[in-house]
Amino acid sequence: MEKNCITGTIEVQSFIDSERFSPYQWIVLILCFLVVAADGFDTAAIGFIAPSLIGDWGITRAALGPVMSAALVGLGIGALVAGPAADRIGRKAVLALSVFFFGVWSLASAQAGSVEALTAWRFLTGLGLGAAMPNAVTLMSEYAPARIRAVAVNAMFCGFSVGLSIGGLCAAWLIPHFGWPSVLVAGGLGPIALTAMLLVLLPESAQFMVVRKRPAEKIARVLRRISNDPRLAEGAAVTFAAADTRASGADKSSLGLIVSRPYRFGTTMLWVAYFMGLMIFYLLTNWLPTLFKDAGFSAERAALTTSLFPLGGILGNLCLGWVMDKANPRRVNACAYVLAAALVLTIGRGVSDQFWLAVLIFLTGTAVTSAVTSMSALAASFYPTKSRATGVAWMLGIGRMGAVAGAMSGGLMMSMGLQFGAVFTLLAAPAFIAAFALGALSKRDASPESGVLGQTARVPME
Repeated sequence: MEKNCITGTIEVQSFIDSERFSPYQWIVLILCFLVVAADGFDTAAIGFIAPSLIGDWGITRAALGPVMSAALVGLGIGALVAGPAADRIGRKAVLALSVFFFGVWSLASAQAGSVEALTAWRFLTGLGLGAAMPNAVTLMSEYAPARIRAVAVNAMFCGFSVGLSIGGLCAAWLIPHFGWPSVLVAGGLGPIALTAMLLVLLPESAQFMVVRKRPAEKIARVLRRISNDPRLAEGAAVTFAAADTRASGADKSSLGLIVSRPYRFGTTMLWVAYFMGLMIFYLLTNWLPTLFKDAGFSAERAALTTSLFPLGGILGNLCLGWVMDKANPRRVNACAYVLAAALVLTIGRGVSDQFWLAVLIFLTGTAVTSAVTSMSALAASFYPTKSRATGVAWMLGIGRMGAVAGAMSGGLMMSMGLQFGAVFTLLAAPAFIAAFALGALSKRDASPESGVLGQTARVPME
């Protein structure tokens, strides 16, 4: 047959970049969005049920401390472990397993009868949550054309805010009718159902399959869902290649590659920027109500103004992702951090009018949230296919330390008696450090001496 005579080589990423964003890729985006939404729901579930736990178990707020932090610790460990695993056995397998397990552990958490048991179950839930996020980022980035990659990944991350909102609405209805365990049951059944959808509908990364020398027909079958290119017809004698415009480091493990000489500087700068971004985000998320109350706001006004901080995240994610796709993404994200620094400095100098203070809080939340979220798109584009999941996962895992540092720093500042303006002024420092790290990375990659850009690795698939 004529189609058997079709020969040639298809470089997978170039092929995806040249095609329109197909309905099949929309399915990948929607599924990854749902994973992140489930992640957001389960991550925040303990916050929704905390007041009921205190009342039902007769415990103090301090006693819930280990429960509140257990999932965060698990998130960091899960991310560090899942990246190398996904680069070895596949993005889809690790993603589906992680979603299934955080659903199972959430169901188990609903049966807990003590703080100790709930802490253990929440830690295990965190392991699954931490493993899911980096693999959703990696898979989405590998199926998105380069021209819209940042906005696609950032759109996927909007699921986290949606999950938080749905969690709040569900908790408000479920707890009065069925008690606090019902929130954890909902947070478990949803991911388990989603796992079945992932197994049936979600493809493995085509780039990963090429690098791992999977059968050519299996790769072609996936790519046919994106395009009806005649070279992909059954029986066509076509080979596939994965090309990265960076050194592939074929002799190194995925973890060894991200800390090897060509990538070491960039890896460090990504870790620094993400650490600083999460430090700002979690300090403000945890301590804004207290700061406003100390500044003389009523409890209602403090809660209302604080709620403006995350509100701009969805719009900010999409806008910043769009700009990143049109310009140098590292410089764009560095500018977002500079904007965040300028905003916190402005608030720190004192804004007497509550309306303008609310506007500045909203803008600060937009800048900080979008800058932090967009770091995942930067990491996904920085590393080659061989170590992409590891690079994204380790940045997310290391960044969790910034979240802990932010929460602890806020408490330290409160204990030192620092005033509202002083706290915001100090927050400009981590924002500037993050901007400097990304600016240095951008400058380094643009230089002729950089070992990251300008090298091509092709992995043929027979």
